[in-house]
Amino acid sequence: MAEAHQAVAFQFTVSPEGIDLQLSHAAIKEIYLSGLRSWKKKLNQLRNGFVTGVYPASPSSWFFMVTAILVTQFSRLDPSMGMIDKIKEHLPVSNYLSDQGLNVLSVLAFSTGLWLALIMTMRSILKMLLCYHGWMYEEHGRISNTTKIWLALVKIFSGRKPMLYSYQASLPRLPVPAITDTMRRYLESIRPLMTDTEFYRMTGLVRDFERTLGPHLQWYLTVKSWWAPNYVSDWWEEYVYLRGRSPLMVNSNYYAMDFLYVTPTPVQAARAGNLVYAMLLYRRKLIREEIKPSMVPNSFIPLCSAQWQRLFNTTRLPGEGQDKIQHLQNSDHIAVYHAGRLFRVLLYYNGKLLEPCELQAQFEAILYDPTPPLPGEEKLPSMTAGERNAWAQARQTYFQSGINKQSLNIIEKAAFFLTLDTSEQGLQGPNPGQALDVYAKSLLHGHCCDRWFDKSFNLIVYRNGKAGINAEHSWADAPIVGHLWEYTLATDSFQLGYDDDGNCKGKMDPSVPPPQKLEWEISSECQQVILQSFILAHTLASDVDFHVFTFKDFGKGHIKKCRTSPDAFIQLALQLAHFRDMNKFCLTYEASMTRLFREGRTETVRSCSIESCNFVKAVVDPAQTDSSRLRLFRVAAEKHQKLYREAMTGAGIDRHLFCLYVVSKYLGLDSPFLREVLSEPWRLSTSQTPVQQIELFDLQNNPDYVSCGGGFGPVDDNGYGVSYIIVGEDLINFHVSCKFSGQGTVMGLVHMLWKNTSKQLIVLVGVKNPYS
Repeated sequence: MAEAHQAVAFQFTVSPEGIDLQLSHAAIKEIYLSGLRSWKKKLNQLRNGFVTGVYPASPSSWFFMVTAILVTQFSRLDPSMGMIDKIKEHLPVSNYLSDQGLNVLSVLAFSTGLWLALIMTMRSILKMLLCYHGWMYEEHGRISNTTKIWLALVKIFSGRKPMLYSYQASLPRLPVPAITDTMRRYLESIRPLMTDTEFYRMTGLVRDFERTLGPHLQWYLTVKSWWAPNYVSDWWEEYVYLRGRSPLMVNSNYYAMDFLYVTPTPVQAARAGNLVYAMLLYRRKLIREEIKPSMVPNSFIPLCSAQWQRLFNTTRLPGEGQDKIQHLQNSDHIAVYHAGRLFRVLLYYNGKLLEPCELQAQFEAILYDPTPPLPGEEKLPSMTAGERNAWAQARQTYFQSGINKQSLNIIEKAAFFLTLDTSEQGLQGPNPGQALDVYAKSLLHGHCCDRWFDKSFNLIVYRNGKAGINAEHSWADAPIVGHLWEYTLATDSFQLGYDDDGNCKGKMDPSVPPPQKLEWEISSECQQVILQSFILAHTLASDVDFHVFTFKDFGKGHIKKCRTSPDAFIQLALQLAHFRDMNKFCLTYEASMTRLFREGRTETVRSCSIESCNFVKAVVDPAQTDSSRLRLFRVAAEKHQKLYREAMTGAGIDRHLFCLYVVSKYLGLDSPFLREVLSEPWRLSTSQTPVQQIELFDLQNNPDYVSCGGGFGPVDDNGYGVSYIIVGEDLINFHVSCKFSGQGTVMGLVHMLWKNTSKQLIVLVGVKNPYS
């Protein structure tokens, strides 16, 4: 086969005349260029590591300091107070250098030591400054003098022109909350969900834990917090994600949608070419650490950037009992799935990245390739959609030797996975709302055999040019993938663009090798295992109901005019809508980030509070007045903001309880309290998708280029999963999921409940609103 021939760098034959060596100059050249590219990346990483390592100083500041001290030495001044002379006396090369040479060498040693000491001092001061979180609790628009001084000091000690990882060493460690504080907050959070009898019983369990086992477990946790960069993140990744044995599809992976109203081109291969190229530009910026460090919105307060490290070239490998994450420093290809076939597409040729038009040609070759799937190949990706232990056993049995191992390595070592989907999706057809629901389900699980759910992310491009992403969750959280997706969409539409026929711009090199179709030898026994995994995945996907809707009656702009936090408003509206749907309150999960701390990931905001329940009861009680309801709304909104701030600043409940539970398991100790808490179901799981790079999208001049956001499957079989994105000033997009088999979950009610509830709330809190 042509692709197999191109893969051979040299051949030789032994004959009576001797050895006939045949070199493939093209292959040797590619090997040389690949090695050269790898070494350039390594040198670049060393340079970036040094620049980041000395931040908030800069390498040029060392030269400035050495020069300044040398000048003082020649001026007969001694800023070292005799230390330079002491260094000079003890230099091991004193017998080999002149007095002037020894003097210069002593100045270099002293200057370097002083420079490093100043770096450590500045970094320590910045770390102490970043431990202050009082700014979060101040009223919007009213900053205290203390916070103003703090902001000025942070700006002074933050340095100039930071790279992506420049602030990592300056971020504080996540603090371990006091046992008494966590127990108090926990009891407060469950009070509205329990009867008096149930609450009295749980209070007894809490007090017993607080008095006996709690302090013992807390001691171990405190020791870990001193030793590890973050006392939660490694256990969270291991126990919540990598030890999970249920399918990643629906249960863990999440998705992000394309533009809501715009499809830049209807040509599938062209859209894939531009999107892949834009992602590779992002990867280049990531390798060079040219991406701006993540900051708290509208500030210069840094957030942890550690999660960016495994965005590309990463795969979750199945294992029996526990998976592991494989991350490569580089990958020169992507894996592509189309119509049951798997391909390898190289990203570089002649030492340079393929242009969008060249990538389009690669994808067109795949689309027009008439080769049918090999036996077992069509549904092979469904192994990544099934039970993890079954996939681990099959991978070990059938894919660890021969051609199967080679082909699987190509997929698992790819930069990412691309699916050229054979369906059409988007806001289309006679029922656009229903079309969005189908679009969401397609991104979440597809046909259960056309996504490689183990990859860090899958790029999906549909036949009509619509696109989206499906991401694996263990290696990082949604904002990281969201940041990549925002850059990709903006670069595709506003920088790369398309010609009049919808094709990628530019001129292609016709000598670029074609895609390589992967070969498989899948036995009938293995095919049966694949089929079982597919049936399980298909059953799971068929049980998921999805509803995506856009809310355009009002948005963030009007909510802010009502002097209310948009997130608090939405969360309270969801509480009210859920109560009207179920006629009861439930434990509610809202995701919050803890990236103010080093290696921070997420924390839970328990949005169902005593205050929110009091407000909901007042709204549904016809005897209550609007003034009373408004007062309770303000109290509930303020309480929600307080809970959110506590979660962000390390004073949450659930990660602390989770880590105490892990310690108890390590020690072989049983805690009835922790066992019960960790088994409580989250019937309403919510998350906001933040827009992080507003500067990339000019919604004033391009109002149709708005994101639809993304979503996830229901966390509890009998509950709802709700994701929402606040776009601009006048649009909120919702993604709601549940299961057909769930008890009491009726997706048909969700849209109308939200619409009526939100209108009622805006009337209640609004001034000159559209419904007054």
